[in-house]
Amino acid sequence: MEQSVGQLKHHVTAPQDRIPFFQKFIYSMGAFANTAQAAFIGQMVIVLNLGLGVNPALVGLVGAIPRIIDAISDPITGYFSDNLRTRWGRRRPLILFGAVTGGICYALMYQLYKGHSEGFYVLYFGVFQALYFIGFTCFSIPWIALGYEMTPDYHERTRLQGASNIVGQLPWFIAPWCWFIMHNQNWFPDIVYGGRVLAIIIGMIIVGFGILPAIFNKEYFHDLPKPDVKGAWNVTKDFFGGGFVTLKCKPFFKLCMFTLLIFGGFMCASAFTIYVVFFYVFKNAPVLDQAYANGGLLLGIYGTFSALCTMGAIYVTTWLSRKLGKRNTFFITIPISIIGYALKWVGYNPEHPYLLMIAAPFIAFGLGSLFTLVSSMVADVCDLDELRTDTRREGMFGAIYWWMVKVGVAASSLISGILLNMTGFKVTLGLNQTPQALLNMRLCDIGIPIVTSLAAIFVIMSFDLTEAKCFEIRGQVERRRGERRAEEEGRRVERRAEEERRRVERRD
Repeated sequence: MEQSVGQLKHHVTAPQDRIPFFQKFIYSMGAFANTAQAAFIGQMVIVLNLGLGVNPALVGLVGAIPRIIDAISDPITGYFSDNLRTRWGRRRPLILFGAVTGGICYALMYQLYKGHSEGFYVLYFGVFQALYFIGFTCFSIPWIALGYEMTPDYHERTRLQGASNIVGQLPWFIAPWCWFIMHNQNWFPDIVYGGRVLAIIIGMIIVGFGILPAIFNKEYFHDLPKPDVKGAWNVTKDFFGGGFVTLKCKPFFKLCMFTLLIFGGFMCASAFTIYVVFFYVFKNAPVLDQAYANGGLLLGIYGTFSALCTMGAIYVTTWLSRKLGKRNTFFITIPISIIGYALKWVGYNPEHPYLLMIAAPFIAFGLGSLFTLVSSMVADVCDLDELRTDTRREGMFGAIYWWMVKVGVAASSLISGILLNMTGFKVTLGLNQTPQALLNMRLCDIGIPIVTSLAAIFVIMSFDLTEAKCFEIRGQVERRRGERRAEEEGRRVERRAEEERRRVERRD
């Protein structure tokens, strides 16, 4: 168990372990691209339901299936990234390829037009979403792995992830305005047309910001020896063996489950937020279009304010983790977020719509602390894995971690679509939804993340990689690396001596 606050021994980051500002800044630009795809796709997918009339359950299904494909591609990409050897490094070529292909596929995904069948929309969107996720995986997994290996320091890892996540919040300033932008009839005739234009702009953003780490970031393990695994059968065994070893790592598995509960609960509930705002908070609007306009404005302001609050939460989280330790910090941030979810019950007020803002500063501590600390903690786990296996496998750890997250998101997408139907919501009723349906939607929106957050607290309680233990592991790992380098150098000297002896014998 992590030491109590009074027993914590804090280590000072050595100058050589500090990440230069430029390197940290460029890596964080990658976070803008990485977060953009998650932020915007969740806001824009509503075009299928409210713009093209696709059933909510089918929208959930079309969102779930490509993510499952994406989740399968993650471990493959992680393994490939760990074992790739090029003159440009292990990660950077994949990051460049993924940023370009991901941005192009995102733009194509929303090139939808009215007049087609529901089945056509589901098939078209599902295919291009699957291609998009497969392509973007080639960016995100190597980029995440690159962040794990940029510094060996316990605290500097948290600082890097804090800076990265702060920049990663910037798309969330814009994403909540997607509906407001697409529905603005001064710009576009309808939300379907607006979605097509907005998708092209977002695709360009993904490409522009995504290629920066590939061009400017340095790799710190690019000169590792080439893996001695040859043949399709041996590669397959090595791949599945590495995945099995990764999942057997108990501290890592706990981090995956913790994230799955926090983020999965948030995503499952957030699918209801738009509907609650449109059909409950603005249920007294004279016409549905007015509810959409008012709701879009509220969602935009709320989302931007939430992103600002999350930036503050990330800063506080980074500071707290240096004082209390990473695990103990969660015992403060997650309960604060639970209070925020509960406050949404008061915030959803048709008489005072903007009362919803009171929940945002509290909820921000959930996701703000989650990806800042867990990403840093996974990097710590990578050191533990090297101690056990003598292998650097940041790519596989990042892939399996996000594989678990994406499976959770896929399940959340499917479950939320089914639950929305079960609440009694019917898009054909417009603003005349039944009181029971409106109540059920609010209960799902608020209750789901509270339950999953409480479960997550119990999971993280047994995580035992403390600051002191991490520094001890680092010391052992670095000593082993030194021993291996000495052994390799000794073998090289012996080979040169043997070659010289043979040359002398041939001359004689």
